[in-house]
Amino acid sequence: MSRRPPRGEYIETDTGNKVARKATLVGTQNIMLGGKTVIQPEVMIRGDLVRSIQSSSSSSSSSGTPNNTAVAIGRYCFLSRASCLRPPGRFYKGAFTYMPLRMGDHVFVGPSSVIQAASIGSHVHIGARVVVGEFAIIKDYVRVLDETVIPPNMVIPSFSIVAGQPARVIGEVPEGGHEAFELRELYKTVGNNPQPPAS
Repeated sequence: MSRRPPRGEYIETDTGNKVARKATLVGTQNIMLGGKTVIQPEVMIRGDLVRSIQSSSSSSSSSGTPNNTAVAIGRYCFLSRASCLRPPGRFYKGAFTYMPLRMGDHVFVGPSSVIQAASIGSHVHIGARVVVGEFAIIKDYVRVLDETVIPPNMVIPSFSIVAGQPARVIGEVPEGGHEAFELRELYKTVGNNPQPPAS
């Protein structure tokens, strides 16, 4: 007779990450989670899309194992249901290769959004059904409204509010509005032992 506790909806790691059992993480050895990140059901992270070309400087290093991080996610990030993170790809020196997708801390990705950015800063809120094109760069404290389409290679400055198809800056985050980007409380409301939201 087994005394094992019932399996929860989330797998909780030593560093506090909460990964839904129904999320799909491909190439997990190439996905770096900073800690206290929530990955909801039906999320897809493509860690299998790694850089296939080694630079000449890394091939001469003595370590022998290249850094193949495909997706790096910071602390207190929240990936909503059915969102997708894919590293951006391009032709480089005659061959197609992928570059890493780097995400800062306190990044919220809304449901059904597709992210192919080169980098996303910290304290960024991405709404629902957003498309972030390949090699786009989103700086810190940015709010991307629902159904925005950010074209490839676009750079979005810090403290911007972005909307539209294609995306354009429609305003700026007001002074004192930075606390709204904190995701510590949201983190506590998810998992196998969720706490009710603080009132």
